[in-house]
Amino acid sequence: MAEAAAPQLRITVAHARQPGQVNLWELALPLGATVADALVQCRASGVLTAEPVAAGIWGRLVPQATLLQDGDRLELYRPLTVDPKLARRQRFARQGARAAGLFAQRRPGGKQGY
Repeated sequence: MAEAAAPQLRITVAHARQPGQVNLWELALPLGATVADALVQCRASGVLTAEPVAAGIWGRLVPQATLLQDGDRLELYRPLTVDPKLARRQRFARQGARAAGLFAQRRPGGKQGY
């Protein structure tokens, strides 16, 4: 008689090695698996080469001890290369005050602020 297969979780792992390039993988893990277990399996399969800075489930940052559920999307985050505040300041300096902001795109002949 064949032994029944142990129930498994199916999760999707999302990781962007470079900006604009998101890779997705499907993982099968045993029930009760944590984020740390998924990271170990990703490293063992060669999917994950660099250590992620943080991990999240469906866009919410979670600790590695968090239990996974069937159908979860585990997102692996990489470190920021540029401080977002600094990038915004530099972008604003390049564009100038008139080309940036909420009312930068006005209708021809339209009043300022509308």
